[in-house]
Amino acid sequence: MTEDRPFAGKLAVVTGGSRGIGRACVLKLAQLGADVVVNYSRNTEDAEATARAAEESGVTSVAIKADMGDRDAIVALFQQVQEKFGRVDILVNSAARGLERPRGAVDSLPKHLKHSMDVNLFGPWFCSQEAAKLMTRAGAIVNLHSPGSERYMPRYAPVGVTKGALASLTTYMAVELAPRGIRVNAVTSGLVDGSDGIRMLDEQLLERYREVAPAGRLVKPEEVAAAVAFLCGDEASMIIGHVLTVDGGYSLVGLL
Repeated sequence: MTEDRPFAGKLAVVTGGSRGIGRACVLKLAQLGADVVVNYSRNTEDAEATARAAEESGVTSVAIKADMGDRDAIVALFQQVQEKFGRVDILVNSAARGLERPRGAVDSLPKHLKHSMDVNLFGPWFCSQEAAKLMTRAGAIVNLHSPGSERYMPRYAPVGVTKGALASLTTYMAVELAPRGIRVNAVTSGLVDGSDGIRMLDEQLLERYREVAPAGRLVKPEEVAAAVAFLCGDEASMIIGHVLTVDGGYSLVGLL
């Protein structure tokens, strides 16, 4: 371990790690010295490309397919991690569903709601249970939250409601795992450039966001990843059950 590679010798698992914020987290943790498991559910090519990019930082990285809506697949994922690495030091729950067919609360379909809940809530729940079995003291879990869990966003109900439940889970996991030296926190962000969340919004709303946000722009995936990495580090050793907001000040001044 060195000052510029504080996670050297550690193993991180990032769900939904093949693209977007998840990919940014993989690359950031690798830059800081962690070996990284890139979890994905569909696109093998993207996941393997992300793993190769991570290895350019001189670490070991593998892509492992597992649907976060399938508990058996999650258990199998961590069995593979245990066999290959023997431990988990960092878990980033980034995988999410619900924006493939954006809907409001009134017109959401039962099947769509259940699938969103399976991935956005039960996925992190089961991953945290399995990862904690492989963590020693100084482990870290970070959940990716959403501002849509606290305020209305158009056609965002399945994601917003399930992310609200994830916020509650973060609290419970934080309290229960802290005595074991495992810290659980979360990061929530504003609109992230290139994310699925902004693809459902028209340009007029995006321009309004830029005008209202004190920072004057969308959030970059790398900025969210930097916050995640901070919460995983020793400097955050007494931060437990906290939600770190990365939104350029938007939540202070306005709504969509």
